[in-house]
Amino acid sequence: MNKIITILLLAACSSFTNWHYNLDEARQIAHKEHKYILLNFSGSDWCGPCICMHKEIFESQSFSHFAESSLIMVNADFPRNKNNQLPAKQQDLNNAMADSYNDKGIFPYTVLLNDQGKALRSWEGFPNTGTDKFIADIQTALDADK
Repeated sequence: MNKIITILLLAACSSFTNWHYNLDEARQIAHKEHKYILLNFSGSDWCGPCICMHKEIFESQSFSHFAESSLIMVNADFPRNKNNQLPAKQQDLNNAMADSYNDKGIFPYTVLLNDQGKALRSWEGFPNTGTDKFIADIQTALDADK
């Protein structure tokens, strides 16, 4: 019985994306691992499309597998509720990412970057075309950069 529970827990955990919260660190990892960066701007406690994007796309098994092999995932979250406020250092990092890549304050907003921080493609809002199409769009941008 314990083996079954362990297997189920491992399977559940394997479908979650590993997020980073510091773009400079992500760039170093991306360079070392020869990967790209997918930077997502979200409002985790107020933006409905952001919440849907995380649950329906980023937490899907197919996206997690794709991201694991090709991407370093970075989240710049901008919660509004007092109980969810980020530490000042993290808020400063998020503000710097927004200044560089999301100066219009669009949520959700997703940017594909190379390991040098150059924006290759961006998506405004929730991509309602589905996870597979979103993955295909990212892959097309990756292929075009090679």
